[in-house]
This record gives sequence, C-alpha cells and structure tokens, in this order.
Amino acid sequence: MRLDRRGLITGAATAAVGLGVRSRPARAADKLTFLTNWFAEAEHGGFYQAKATGLYDKAGLDVDLRMGGPQINGIQLLAAGQADVMMGYDIQVLNSIEHNVPITTLAAAFQFDLAGLMAHADVPDLAALKGHRLLVSGAAYTTYWPWLKQRFGFTDSQTAPYTFNLQPFFADPTIAVQGYATSEPFEAQQHDVPAKFFLFADAGYPPYATTLVAMQKLVGAKRDALGRFVRASMEGWKSYLQDPAPGNKLIRVDNPKMTEAQLAYSVDRMRAIKVVNGGDAATQGIGIMTEARWQQTRDFMVKGGLLKAEVDWKQAFTTEFVKDLRITLP
Repeated sequence: MRLDRRGLITGAATAAVGLGVRSRPARAADKLTFLTNWFAEAEHGGFYQAKATGLYDKAGLDVDLRMGGPQINGIQLLAAGQADVMMGYDIQVLNSIEHNVPITTLAAAFQFDLAGLMAHADVPDLAALKGHRLLVSGAAYTTYWPWLKQRFGFTDSQTAPYTFNLQPFFADPTIAVQGYATSEPFEAQQHDVPAKFFLFADAGYPPYATTLVAMQKLVGAKRDALGRFVRASMEGWKSYLQDPAPGNKLIRVDNPKMTEAQLAYSVDRMRAIKVVNGGDAATQGIGIMTEARWQQTRDFMVKGGLLKAEVDWKQAFTTEFVKDLRITLP
C-alpha cells in the first residue's frame, strides 16, 4: 500500500473569468519516479521526509517513491525508463560505465558507506580480525572485500558465506560478520550479545552511499526538475535528522514490518556518526561529492581488479547539482 499524493486545490478562477480577466493555469508538477535500494527503512528517511512534509510538492515535483528489494535490478529499470532516479552506489555506477551503460551520480546523501564488520567485544580493532573467520555475502567480493585485502592483508581463506542470519555469530565468539552500522548491531543488542562494530569508512574505505543516480540522457532532458529533486531530497535529510516522525510514519506505511525501535536506533546511529552531515558535508552541504573522493574509489577498484584502468571514471558523477546547495546541519 502507498499513500496517494495529495492533490492541490486551486483558487477561484471563476470569479476572475466572470470579470473578463483570463486566469493563468497552474503549472503541472514534474513527475519523477525514485527507486530505493531496499524495503523502506530509516536509511531512506530523507526521501520519505521530503514526501511526507511536502518538500517535493513545494519544489513543483510529483515524486513516486518505489521500494527496491533483493529481486529488483535498479539499473535495468533505469535504462528501461521505468524509474527516473535510483538509489545507487559508486562501485555499481563505475562498473556500469565500464560496460557502456551511460548513468551518472547527481548527489550523495551519505558521505560514506555504513558497511563494516561486527565482532565480539574482545576484538580491539579491524586489523585484529586478520585470520578470524569472517561471514560475508557474495556481493562483498565485488565491493569492499578487495579493499580489505589491500588494506589489512585479509585472505579469501578467512571467509564463509553470510546468510543474513546472526545465529552463527551469537553461537561462536571467534567469528565476525559483515553488517551495517544501523542494522546488525541493533540485532545483537536485542539479543544481549556484546559486540563491536568496525566501520570500513573509519579505516579509509572511500565510496559514497545512498546516492542519486540517473541516465545521462535524462540529465540533459530534465536538468531543472532533477536539480529541484536533489535540493528537496537533501532538505528532506536535514529535516529528517531534526525530527524523523513524519518520514517514519510514511516508511511504516510502505514497510509495516519496520519497527519503531529499529527506526529509532538507526536514526540515533546516523546522527552519532554523522553519515549525512559529516566530512565534506559539514562545510559544503548535505549531498556534496568531490572528484578526489571519486578518484580514491576508482583507484582502489583498479588496484583490486574491479575496474579497468582505461575507464573514463569521471562520467560516473557530476557535481553540478550539489556544488552550490550549502544545506548544512550542525
């Protein structure tokens, strides 16, 4: 179930027409479809906040928020015109450029990825996990795992499949498991299992996350509407971190299984680690991206065999939509 967008009631033009004055028709809102990367959750909160509080309406936009999920291929839907913008990831976009899929990143809601490893409480740091058994998903081998091997000397022999079930972690005090700063630690807390979470970004993992990605052709065709969408979305993130109640209400409409406790934990963690308003965003504004950060991601991918060196990596992003936003939050 989804909430329908409220229609705007226009004023009384009838009287004006009766007086012989021609009224100007209201400008129709620009329609955009935004596809998230998973079922609705706090990590999508800024977009739901922009919808719930009318920020998209005020920007002259009719935005349809659609949930992603494990069976949804966002890039295929984007290329087919079934979505205008999708929630993306730097590595995914760079790989698409390599395979001649002309997409580009417009903004980064998160200044870094929330990915990391959750270990038991006696583990002092990320480097100490060398030699430990690590549960990771298949996607890890084309994202953060090559970086961990470069950075800490981890080996493939350490890994075992992560089935998104934490019972093996709860049962074995010697293993660590992949996760997100806003998710797996909450589940460990619910089970009263002391744990530490090591964020890859704290050790230099460079990609942005929760990015806005569109086809390059659409950027040329709908530049103004996309600019308004980026601004309203980043304003939504600022508003969400200040008072998430409106966005959370809409999140639970789309995803009734999402609990208030999980939402509250996730928001608290995002505030604490400043994933939205930390780093360059603290001074340059929410959504900001820099060429230097993109090059760091490109360089580690090339070194790890994830990207060919000759790929024109600068096609993967544009700073035109975020360089002058200056939407800041202490």
